[in-house]
Amino acid sequence: MNATPLLSLRGISKTYPGVVALSGIDFDLQAGEVHGLVGENGAGKTTLLKIIGGAERADTGVIELQGRRVALASPREAQALGIRSIHQEFNLFPALTVAENICLDHLPTRVGLLDGRSVRAQAREAIGKLGVQLPLDTPVRQLNVADQQLVEIARALSAEARVLIMDEPTSALTEREIEALFAVVRSLRDHGVGVVFVSHRMEEVLELSDRVTVLRDGRLVGETSTHDRGEVIRMMVGRQLDDLYPKANVQIGPETLSVHGLTSAGRFTDVTFCLHRGEILGIAGVIGSGRTSIGKALFGMVPINRGTVAVDQRPVHIRSPRDALRVGIGYLPEDRKTLGLVLSLSVRHNETHVILPRISRFGWVDRGRERDIVTRRVQELRIRTPSLDAQALHLSGGNQQKLVLAKWLEIRPAALILDEPTRGVDVGAKAEIYQIMGDLVRGGVGIILISSDLPELLGLADRVVVLRDGRVVTTLDRPDATQERVLHMVTMGAAA
Repeated sequence: MNATPLLSLRGISKTYPGVVALSGIDFDLQAGEVHGLVGENGAGKTTLLKIIGGAERADTGVIELQGRRVALASPREAQALGIRSIHQEFNLFPALTVAENICLDHLPTRVGLLDGRSVRAQAREAIGKLGVQLPLDTPVRQLNVADQQLVEIARALSAEARVLIMDEPTSALTEREIEALFAVVRSLRDHGVGVVFVSHRMEEVLELSDRVTVLRDGRLVGETSTHDRGEVIRMMVGRQLDDLYPKANVQIGPETLSVHGLTSAGRFTDVTFCLHRGEILGIAGVIGSGRTSIGKALFGMVPINRGTVAVDQRPVHIRSPRDALRVGIGYLPEDRKTLGLVLSLSVRHNETHVILPRISRFGWVDRGRERDIVTRRVQELRIRTPSLDAQALHLSGGNQQKLVLAKWLEIRPAALILDEPTRGVDVGAKAEIYQIMGDLVRGGVGIILISSDLPELLGLADRVVVLRDGRVVTTLDRPDATQERVLHMVTMGAAA
């Protein structure tokens, strides 16, 4: 290793309201190195990448580039210093050609007009560094995903990038395209570029990286230069579940929701599982595995192309949220602010809009009955609000989440789908949400829990359905669903 790192971060901390995203992180990147960054969802990886790329500013800490202290106040400033980020969503202009996109940050001109010859020459030089072939005069929209990604990398090289941040770069690539990309990354490393590589696929990180740094709960666990998958996973996990996630002791009842061969084109394929009354069924998988799409399909938000769904042994057809509500399926969405609540409406209106026919007569809402229902739920779920008429916008994240839960309790669900129910809420609110879930299963409700917080999932679930690439890898009973085993399966597939 060089004495002076290409990039050095010392004591990096970042706090958002109610959440410590990073706490005292040290991180180095050498020239000519691929440095893997891993951790469970919520570990702080994305925040650290944003700080390196200039999209976020650290609250405390020092950043040095080749030994010189720098302030990365914006992505533009980071790019000017040779730091480029390549994300899952490409930052390209589809109508422009490959050459124009590559030279976009410094388009050569002659007498005020674009110099097409110079554009192609610069683009050809950048592509040559990658050792690949790309059609310079073809609009980017005509390229496949893998070639678009190569255009992004060539654009970074054209801008003389020294640090390249690659965030989940293989999520939409085939195995052959991944191999080609890895060859390009190794070539960049050999030419002295420093690469920060992030992927949920553990085998990719271990195959490509010279070193791996592990984050957990916003803190640095450590780094390793070994390629021992078990060691890295143990570093990622490293905590007990017993005290954090109270498991309700409930007698599991009869089957309430049955899914067989469920398919939604481009999202998931041939998914089969069942849910019992009083059971919490976890769904584990990385981003893009299909876990959220399954929840949306069962609530009628994405189409079901094939397969069957039954509620309490009766076949049902779910084409819309109205159909799902009619058969007793509720859904707490991943994005509560966009899909779960109408933020401009009051607490009262958010809770009761799904049961208006039940509390109305001749088109008029029984306001007294409505107020009684909402008052009871607010007290029961300990929703902290100035009044029943306060806008949902002004509630904290945890209270917003409990308000969404309150809404679905009013339909007396047979099955309740909870997608990331504790994301963005503080520890106290999490404990209250877990208690509500316990009360629900004790009352005979079946819960499908979709969560990227693996300790939460394993701490609460009776069984876990493991997904990878839109398919069910296996279903594990609680004693068999260890963190190491599930992590192996979601990152490596059934062969693990």
